[in-house]
Amino acid sequence: MLLPIVTYGKSVLRKVAKDIEPNYPGLEELIGNMFETMYKADGVGLAAPQVDKSIRLFVIDGSPMAEDNPEMEGFKKVFINARILKEWGDEWWYSEGCLSLPGLREDVKRPANITIEYLDENWVKHTEDYDGEKARIIQHEYDHLQGIVFTDKLNPLKKQLIRGRLSSIEKGKFSAAYKTKPV
Repeated sequence: MLLPIVTYGKSVLRKVAKDIEPNYPGLEELIGNMFETMYKADGVGLAAPQVDKSIRLFVIDGSPMAEDNPEMEGFKKVFINARILKEWGDEWWYSEGCLSLPGLREDVKRPANITIEYLDENWVKHTEDYDGEKARIIQHEYDHLQGIVFTDKLNPLKKQLIRGRLSSIEKGKFSAAYKTKPV
């Protein structure tokens, strides 16, 4: 089932999400719906706060990026109760977008490497290192669990320059090819 994606200005995007337990109601269905919603919206990641659930869950599938980056083929994962333990390496710029900020893309600087601890959909614990675009997708989705959107990472001048566009999104004045839930 396609879920509406909440847009910039919705309070759930600014909350630190809560851990969940294995008995979280409808978790398997929610995960499936999140993947379906992400695919329909042409995304490579989707966090639970983006579908109005303040829980520590996100899904990713980097396969659409595999044409330009073959290592992304099959990079599909579920992250539950994730914690980034370490970020390191050279910071690099990359043009990021977000399904909760339709039509907005900006260059964001992030560290190249991360170590993350999480549970998968079978409640198996993992501690893994990622780099490059894999790390970036994870960092972006993880930020949603922390109440952060990518525009928070921009310098003050850039934030000032896009203020009008953010205001338009908050007011529901945008176009998206997927189901949204404006403020």
